[in-house]
Amino acid sequence: MTDTDSGTGPRAAGDQGSTRSQRTALAILGLIAAIAVGFGLGFLANQFLHDDTATPAAGSVDVGFAQDMTVHHNQAVEMAAIAIANASDPMVRDLAYDILTTQQNQIGQMTGWLSLWDQPLLPTGEYMTWMTEDGGHGSAGHAGMNHGATGEATTSPAPASSAPAMPGMATSDEMAALRQARGPAADVLFLQLMLRHHEGGLPMMQYGAQHADVQTVRDLAQTMVDTQQSESHRMMQLLTEKGAAPLPMN
Repeated sequence: MTDTDSGTGPRAAGDQGSTRSQRTALAILGLIAAIAVGFGLGFLANQFLHDDTATPAAGSVDVGFAQDMTVHHNQAVEMAAIAIANASDPMVRDLAYDILTTQQNQIGQMTGWLSLWDQPLLPTGEYMTWMTEDGGHGSAGHAGMNHGATGEATTSPAPASSAPAMPGMATSDEMAALRQARGPAADVLFLQLMLRHHEGGLPMMQYGAQHADVQTVRDLAQTMVDTQQSESHRMMQLLTEKGAAPLPMN
């Protein structure tokens, strides 16, 4: 038997490359569709926002939630696209595709709102300053909170471009490791990073669901809570089946 027929030679390598290309193409198509649908939903929903609600201002829960959650979602979409291309477990790839399309759709909605509110699409200052004890109208609670590698909170100001990442965000080294991982190692690392990512974003979603002024924003935030809690449960199950443990919160 030659290497060409053994499953380890040029033919096998070519088949693997072709499979990864197909998965990447699928991810790109999913992204394009989700962006278009989500952005359209954002604009359509906004037609009803001005009936009984003033346009949210900079610093409000609605604007801060949409901006910060867009940043958080962007990394999840990137991780999911990597897993679609490199993971070996079909259940992991299916989960990654669901996360990619769902969260890109939600990014589209939030981007549509921010455009119509005439607000920047991404935060320009500290993360999570809109999470305050009085629902976004004061300076206590989570305002100015950043989380370092130890998970301890600090209050030193820093622009979003240089501020420590929001809770649950993967580091640049972790993202590099995920890009390089293949097969079962990619399955486990993706599940670990995405589970932590979901758990880190949960407080923002819960806060937005409770304190946003616009009903449509509260509804989307609650949808995120419900969807991501279900996905987190599934990821815990898959990690257990693979004999792996979740990562501690960063």
